[in-house]
Amino acid sequence: MKKLTHVKEDGSVYMVDVGKKPSTERVAVFKAKVCFSKETFELLQKNALPKGDVLTTAKIAGIQAAKMTSHLIPMCHPIFLSHIDIHFYPDPEEYSITVKAEAKTTAQTGVEMEAMVGAMVAAMTIYDMCKAVQKDILITDCRLLYKSGGKSGTYQFKE
Repeated sequence: MKKLTHVKEDGSVYMVDVGKKPSTERVAVFKAKVCFSKETFELLQKNALPKGDVLTTAKIAGIQAAKMTSHLIPMCHPIFLSHIDIHFYPDPEEYSITVKAEAKTTAQTGVEMEAMVGAMVAAMTIYDMCKAVQKDILITDCRLLYKSGGKSGTYQFKE
């Protein structure tokens, strides 16, 4: 049985020492889905929401948040991101937008949390920018899609 990496035998928490681990190239992709009413989705597609350009604002927020991950998640190591990008995939049949964040680094620890924080803050920003016209927006289907690098190797989510 695997043990939790940030919990000592006595139950106390600590930040894992990665100092002796080799630096490797690491990539992570995380997604979240934002679901709207037909009316809100159409306003978003027309860039006609009262708060302005929703997706540009969400992209900037997601990138900024990914860079701040170690300030938000207590046991997360501060790492240098060589790349972070946020992509949006509208689905006009479901009135939704899938947000994907891709993070890259060469480091002693992974970038899954940075990709997650980037995607989730972008999704939350979309909510914030649209809440004036719809309160029951749903953020769902949040998950790690891909990670590579490090001792545990490559992970690929299978739909």
